[in-house]
Amino acid sequence: MRGHAPQSDENEKAFEKGNIQMKKSEKKAAEKKAEKAEKLPCMMNRELSWLKFNERVLNEAGNPRVPLAERLTFAAIYQSNLDEFYRVRVGTLMDQMESSEVVRENKTNMTSEEQVKAILKATAELDQKKAVIYEQLMGELEPKGVRLINFHKLSAEEGKLLEAYFDHEIAPYLSANIVSKQQPFPFLKNKDIYAVALLETKGGKTRTAIIPCSNNVFRRLIDIPTRKGTFMLSEELILHFLPKMFKNYEVKEKSLLRITRNADIDTETIYDEDLDYRETMENLIRQRKRMNPVRMELSRELDKKLVSSLCKDIHVKKEHVFLSGVPLDLSFVSGIQSYLKDTEQEELFYQRRTPRMTPELDDRRHLIPQILEKDVLLSYPFESIRPFIRLLYEAAKDETVVSIKMTLYRLANKSQIVDALVEAAENGKEVVVLVELRARFDEESNIEYSRKLEEAGCRVIYGLNGYKAHSKLCLISRKTEAGVSYITQIGTGNYNEKTSAMYTDLSLITANQEIGKEAAEVFAALLRGETVEESSLLLVAPKCLQNKVLDMIEEEMVHVKNGEEGYIGIKINSLTDKVIINKLIEASQAGVKIEMIVRGICCLIPEVKGYTENIKVISIVGRFLEHSRIYRFGTKEREKVYIASADFMTRNTVRRVEVAAPVLDEKLKERLDWMFETMMNDDEKGKRLTAEGDYADRSLSDRKMNSQELLYEVAYRNAEKAERKPEE
Repeated sequence: MRGHAPQSDENEKAFEKGNIQMKKSEKKAAEKKAEKAEKLPCMMNRELSWLKFNERVLNEAGNPRVPLAERLTFAAIYQSNLDEFYRVRVGTLMDQMESSEVVRENKTNMTSEEQVKAILKATAELDQKKAVIYEQLMGELEPKGVRLINFHKLSAEEGKLLEAYFDHEIAPYLSANIVSKQQPFPFLKNKDIYAVALLETKGGKTRTAIIPCSNNVFRRLIDIPTRKGTFMLSEELILHFLPKMFKNYEVKEKSLLRITRNADIDTETIYDEDLDYRETMENLIRQRKRMNPVRMELSRELDKKLVSSLCKDIHVKKEHVFLSGVPLDLSFVSGIQSYLKDTEQEELFYQRRTPRMTPELDDRRHLIPQILEKDVLLSYPFESIRPFIRLLYEAAKDETVVSIKMTLYRLANKSQIVDALVEAAENGKEVVVLVELRARFDEESNIEYSRKLEEAGCRVIYGLNGYKAHSKLCLISRKTEAGVSYITQIGTGNYNEKTSAMYTDLSLITANQEIGKEAAEVFAALLRGETVEESSLLLVAPKCLQNKVLDMIEEEMVHVKNGEEGYIGIKINSLTDKVIINKLIEASQAGVKIEMIVRGICCLIPEVKGYTENIKVISIVGRFLEHSRIYRFGTKEREKVYIASADFMTRNTVRRVEVAAPVLDEKLKERLDWMFETMMNDDEKGKRLTAEGDYADRSLSDRKMNSQELLYEVAYRNAEKAERKPEE
């Protein structure tokens, strides 16, 4: 017998009833307590702020100043962003709703249930906007020779051709399920497309049929042979000819269907000395593939009874069902873009840009001696990641190099970074790599890379108990006549060659020995399974970043109190850390001038009288994903400048291993200041966050300025000047 379990069914029911009543009273008490929490007029809910960011992405799909083919990409990104948002954020909120304890977020005091309701309402509104923009895009593509049509717009002859194509190229690879006692409702894969139909027998009985439409065997974008540039989606063809698969039934209703599954797996509780960590992560990834849906999308209206039946079988709430006026998966637009390129319509695309070589380094010389001479700052995608990769290969062969230590979070396919580390290990160097297996949606890739590194003789560790390692840190240790010598690289983005050409990021490479010593302490702590307790130059989360940021904000307030100017400039992806937000509000009230570039979530509303009138916030959504983080504290004569891997989110500042590095070289500081000010003056892609919590267009001059394009132009000019120097 375990504990004091009830001894009969009657007693058990009474026990449960009393327990439920107790939980309800506790819930009400918790709600009243939470409602009393302070709610400031300059705070925005995190989830709703993210939806505003994704709306800015969608707006680029409808922006006539963006080349037409590129607008298709923004539409697809909007959809994939929303998929991930539902999988991660909505999934988390729905898990919280199952708890007996009321969970409220700490900015606006909204409960999990209130947030989900607001998200569903906002999603429905955005879906309507998406449908309008999609129709606009399709309409603009027609004069360019591209048309996506449905079956009813075809001639009889074309219909016969497509029917033959369906019979020979598609139907043999379809597997239809008719739900019955013998065939239970099938498992639906995350984000796959299915055709669903309500069938009726001659005797009047109804059945539900499900057909998977996602298949690697046949193409999704099908050419109409009689019309050049005209296409049909394979799922629409399947839906049209669905009756051919059920000849003994009458098809009463049909639609395409797509579900989004929860991806909120708890990776923080899997540490166990008796378990193989990598194997446990693999099991969790498999578990995620079968988690409950958080959203169901339909392409056509269905009878309420059928929708209710589907909701029951799929285990999704009716409120989470959306009727979509556009294709359920927009990834097919890449096929349309390929067609436009094949037909040489280059004017429909962005001007071709490729990362330039930095003028700070000479390709003809070894890199290590050059870095010993001066610090180097690489700015992606305007400048190439190749010098850093070359540095790793050079270190792999250099006789003075004894070890290379790195933290890896997300990597490219066929990673050159990993290849360089493997070569270093095979050359007898000590290679220590922290591979974060909990990098969401990159877990499987990182598991494979961890095996490859181990097989080459690298020492691989998997992060810390309770803390993800999100830092971008590389330490090359050399043995010289003077003793140990360090070269340190600190970045704002992942060691990923592919994203370095698509995301804006910064990479500092320095031979500053004090920075090297602190980086060595970071790795020593990681190898002990610990975090850094103290730091001097570096800001190292979870214990030495948030507090130091708060101190520097406080310093600016002190300067203002002493009659001087105070200044803070921050460029990050997201702002949710309430401790930092409260301090920024306090600094604004004290008179400190604060400029912020926050790409995505921003829970702080600027320009609110009495709270944030000294804070200006802009968001840049453009051709490249803004990903670099810059912290600036103080006016020019006393300015401190950092680049960092950390956003101002609680998960970054106190729940992860993150590193921010000071930029000490005056020329590099001036360069970062210019970049920051250029972005602040971007009135082409930079939108201002208003006191009402909305994002507004800006017009700062007669000619609008696009900061990303300007930064690329400067990179091209600098590279050309560097190439001409030897000739001069």
